[in-house]
Amino acid sequence: MSDTMKALVFSAKGQPTLQDRPQPAILKATDAIVKMVKTTICGTDLHILKGDVATCDTGRILGHEGVAVVQSVGDGVARFKPGDNVIVSCITSCSSCEYCRKGMPSHCIDGGWILGNTIDGTQAEFVRIPYADGSLHPMVKSATAEEQVMISDVLPTGFECGVLNGKVAPGNSVAIVGGGPVGLGAMITSKLYSPSQIIMIDLDANRIEMAKTLGATHGIVSAQGTDVVGAVMGLTGGKGVDTVIEAVGVPATFELCQEIVAPGGTIANLGVHGCKVDLHLEKLWDRNITITTRLVDASTSPMLIKLVDAGTLKTAGLVTHTYKFSEMAKAYDTFGAAAKNNALKVIINF
Repeated sequence: MSDTMKALVFSAKGQPTLQDRPQPAILKATDAIVKMVKTTICGTDLHILKGDVATCDTGRILGHEGVAVVQSVGDGVARFKPGDNVIVSCITSCSSCEYCRKGMPSHCIDGGWILGNTIDGTQAEFVRIPYADGSLHPMVKSATAEEQVMISDVLPTGFECGVLNGKVAPGNSVAIVGGGPVGLGAMITSKLYSPSQIIMIDLDANRIEMAKTLGATHGIVSAQGTDVVGAVMGLTGGKGVDTVIEAVGVPATFELCQEIVAPGGTIANLGVHGCKVDLHLEKLWDRNITITTRLVDASTSPMLIKLVDAGTLKTAGLVTHTYKFSEMAKAYDTFGAAAKNNALKVIINF
């Protein structure tokens, strides 16, 4: 049996490269080694390639999502055994540190977002999963493997950072700025709270149509020359929206959120920002708004798995392209030019 594997490596700025790497080994009793079955590419991976994530060094194996089969476990792993089919969480949780006990494993002292960031990630044939008991979930039988890949990151990120932080409530109006996979994840999970309006805003008309298919009540294509603010005000009787979810991560979209939030409303930042943005307190100081930030904790994943298992959350429409792992370069090209290729989630099969 070979002791090497294929892996997608952040070799230089803008350059993901498929390389041969040593297979990982168990380093601590709480580790598991998993053989990847399916993975995907996240917008955060593109941010890394642009140089926006200072914690990720060149030479790192990218990726923090996917489903896998457990190959081996350390003596301290109690919940999983070899042969188990599992969902890999994008967040590693020791389950016992101060932050994990507060329900904030994104800030776990020895974990958090480390896969594909500070340790090697899931875009490889084999992956070491630290703190396996708190960082893996059993797969369910009533949903496809592709749907369960969305539990790794898309659904909990959209739900926790967007819907929960955004205080979405029955009858409220919601605008989501950015119709990529995570923005659509926020839109899908926002329906759990029965808002009266879900307005999707994106540059890409195809994403707007997909959002409507998945449950958006309105869509605005924010092409050059479009009065997006006027359109939102027209839909909300001039008030603005109760919740605005920023799901892009650039200054222009954060400014738009500030223009369309209603008095007493909430701006929930979900996007990864690689440069500074302006906060217009000269306009917002008296409007009773809340601005929230968060890194996904994946603490809601067990609940979301139940909803996917029951068919309550349907994510099949998020997958638009499928590639073999040997085609990773092509997959990155497709996802990197998502608008041109009508791409949302790209599934990679091993």
